[in-house]
Amino acid sequence: MKRRLSIPRLGGARAVILHRPHANVTALVRQLQAVGLEVDCHWPDLPPSARAADYLFIDVDTAYDDQVPWAPGEAPLPTIALIGSEAPGRIEWLMNFGADAQILKPVGDNGVFSALLIARATFDARIGLADEIDSLRRRLGQRQTVVQAVAILAARGKTEDEAYEQLRGLAMAWRVSFETAAERIVSNVRDLSGDGSEHG
Repeated sequence: MKRRLSIPRLGGARAVILHRPHANVTALVRQLQAVGLEVDCHWPDLPPSARAADYLFIDVDTAYDDQVPWAPGEAPLPTIALIGSEAPGRIEWLMNFGADAQILKPVGDNGVFSALLIARATFDARIGLADEIDSLRRRLGQRQTVVQAVAILAARGKTEDEAYEQLRGLAMAWRVSFETAAERIVSNVRDLSGDGSEHG
């Protein structure tokens, strides 16, 4: 099922521009203010307060990693690259940085509105995907823990089905989730093993 994209409200949003003073910045600020955004310009460094902004515009032609207070690919806000050079080194930097949209320089009288919408949609999709991956990893880890717990119980002379039912019974008795009960069993065995004790 396709996710329906919605147009975000831009009025009152805050954009930060990391670019040396230039005619491109003047044109960009004019367009941003025309669609209702508040604008802050910075050069050469981006202050930590920029994390609270809604959008970041960054000059790829002169940018470098130490200008932003986060690791490459981990921007906490939608980022739009301003590109004038197609030098391989600059394109490589941009790909590592991970912008959500781009505007070609020189900046004219249009293009900013669509870049804002694309950047927001791309950023939201990226964050959603990262959350989904984290959730899948947690679920996979929980399944592995359940398998370990069942193996531990089965090693005490039960069949796999009996061990599974015992685990379910323990979860009910302890009033915890199935996965939490499995974690307790595995953790108890690890603790005993760490003490050099035997378990049966």
